[in-house]
Amino acid sequence: MGTIPELVPARMVNEFAYCPRLFFLEWVQARWADNRDTVEGRWHHRAVDREGGRVPSPDDDDDIRRARSVLLSSDELGLVARVDVIEGDADGHVIPVDTKRGHPPDTPAGAWEPERVQVCVQGLLLRDAGYRCDQGVLYFAGARRRVVVDFDDELVDRTLGLLQELRAVAATDSAPPPLVDSPKCPRCSLVGICLPDETNMLSARSEARPRRLMPAASAARPLYVTEQGVYVGKKGGRLEVREDGDVVASVRLIDVSQVSVFGNIQVGTQAIRELFAREIPVCWFSYGGWFAGIAEGLPSKHVELRRRQVIVAGQGGLEIARIVVEGKIRNQRTFLRRNSRDRDDRVLDQLRDLASEAGDAVSVPSLLGIEGTAARLYFDHFPRMLRPEATLPGAPFRFDGRNRRPPLDAVNCLLGYCYSLLVKDLTVTALAVGFDPYLGFYHRPRFGRPALALDLAEEFRSLVADSVVLQVINNGEVGESDFVVRAGGVGLTSGGRKAVLAAYERRLDHEIRHPVFGYRITYRRVFEVQARLLAAHLLGEVPEYVTFVTR
Repeated sequence: MGTIPELVPARMVNEFAYCPRLFFLEWVQARWADNRDTVEGRWHHRAVDREGGRVPSPDDDDDIRRARSVLLSSDELGLVARVDVIEGDADGHVIPVDTKRGHPPDTPAGAWEPERVQVCVQGLLLRDAGYRCDQGVLYFAGARRRVVVDFDDELVDRTLGLLQELRAVAATDSAPPPLVDSPKCPRCSLVGICLPDETNMLSARSEARPRRLMPAASAARPLYVTEQGVYVGKKGGRLEVREDGDVVASVRLIDVSQVSVFGNIQVGTQAIRELFAREIPVCWFSYGGWFAGIAEGLPSKHVELRRRQVIVAGQGGLEIARIVVEGKIRNQRTFLRRNSRDRDDRVLDQLRDLASEAGDAVSVPSLLGIEGTAARLYFDHFPRMLRPEATLPGAPFRFDGRNRRPPLDAVNCLLGYCYSLLVKDLTVTALAVGFDPYLGFYHRPRFGRPALALDLAEEFRSLVADSVVLQVINNGEVGESDFVVRAGGVGLTSGGRKAVLAAYERRLDHEIRHPVFGYRITYRRVFEVQARLLAAHLLGEVPEYVTFVTR
């Protein structure tokens, strides 16, 4: 662990009193997420966050009347705080006023301990600066009520004690364990990052079934731009897509989770800067759908996770590779069993045995052999899941015809396109969690290959990508007219790409019961949960990575 900053923000003392793990995630690992409470809190702070009023020094003849947004710090206390409001009286006493959202709780003190500690920190800083300060005020904006907090010896001792404990926790390499079945967790904005119930269950700290993740999925969605020659720009709080100067599409930035552009499409500098500021990545694809690159703002500050990733990958990563391949084969078997029009139990038995062999493999080369055999069996029988009367261009689909660059038949074309979308989404997820997407455990590092995203994609290839291919063919969402054949290679037309993108997004929004945690969740959210579980394993919080395997 590196050097701890000398000054601790008062807000972090509040977070530590609420939950030491929350403090560690926010301050040490610099991870953050908004929820309704944090957004509402910023709204209530919009007035007091504007600096205003005079703050004469304690030795001046003038008194403080009322000042907003005042920055205070103390090397001796090791604290820094921006006080919302400082009020003074005729006797020379000053009072820090901290604005809170909502209503005061029905407790004897009229406020929760973390809130009282935070305003006490502000009082200690005012005292250290030479002001007389014996009380603070918590202003609850929802109720428009002021709650007075006396800075008695008990509260001051508790605050200073928490500060000592906080520094000890910050000096460690690992985050404290999550709270167990705490009512605080569902209201915490970092619950989707922390995964307290899931981590406690997998590490045997609790037998309680995890509560459903809230929100179940983000309301923002990817923006796909496929029309050639258009320009993506920003106007106000919206992204606009223009063709020959005319606006052909306009979406609110708050509704966009990522921007994916295909082929010759320009993205304006202002738009890119705004997207980076909002942590929205931009993904570039070739015209044919090859995932060519990604751009995002500053990289994740979760250095410890990347350090552990490098260490485990350097040791071979065989344990994780085994779990990933075993999960992939089990999902392929389930997919064949559920969708084959003429089921072959012998093949299902072989796939089950290969999955077990993958779990016991002694090396990555042996895993590659097992996975290759399973892939041959799976794709040999893939046509049994397709509607036989579907008319598609190109050579008939068969395993020895599994091909790309260019695909020689429509099914390979669809598979390649959907795999590219899947890897794109897991690259975005890996980056958001704090991984290096190019350093994997099963897929070996190779120039330009997002090896970790490919690892994470294995368990979802049949569940998401293959499922989309079956759906668009068997439901007639794509037909012969949605493909173009050039020199034997098969590609999608603009209409075909739109149909596949729509089906792919529908699949990500599909809710499924989590096989381990029992709650319903969308595939879109499962990607993030799985990546965070892998991170928790690398950080030593759960004993092993658990793949998403359907029954």
